[in-house]
Amino acid sequence: MVEYKLGVMEMKFADLMWDNEPISSGDLVKLCEQELGWKKSTTYTMLRRLCQRNIFKNQDGLVCSILSKQEFHALQSEKFIEETFDGSLPQFLAAFSTRKKLTDKEIDELEKLIRQNRG
Repeated sequence: MVEYKLGVMEMKFADLMWDNEPISSGDLVKLCEQELGWKKSTTYTMLRRLCQRNIFKNQDGLVCSILSKQEFHALQSEKFIEETFDGSLPQFLAAFSTRKKLTDKEIDELEKLIRQNRG
């Protein structure tokens, strides 16, 4: 199974790529040197890791995402709910709302999502 969990630096790197894609691998090296203080070898090592996880691809020197940032976060959320709440979104929401009261706007947004997803 593909691992979609990223460490802090991997996440910073992924955010840079999502914010600048498509980007040539050479420009990515320059960007990482400026933003993260990385050497070329570090950039390529991290890029290879995220390509192996099927989050990004480097094809003919052009780096772009396989998963959008939104898709990536959705997969992480699904995995968290599955592992922590036995896949139950209602259990997650119940646990979440015991410590933080939902605003009227949040409730309206959730009701809208429920209506949109009803068969």
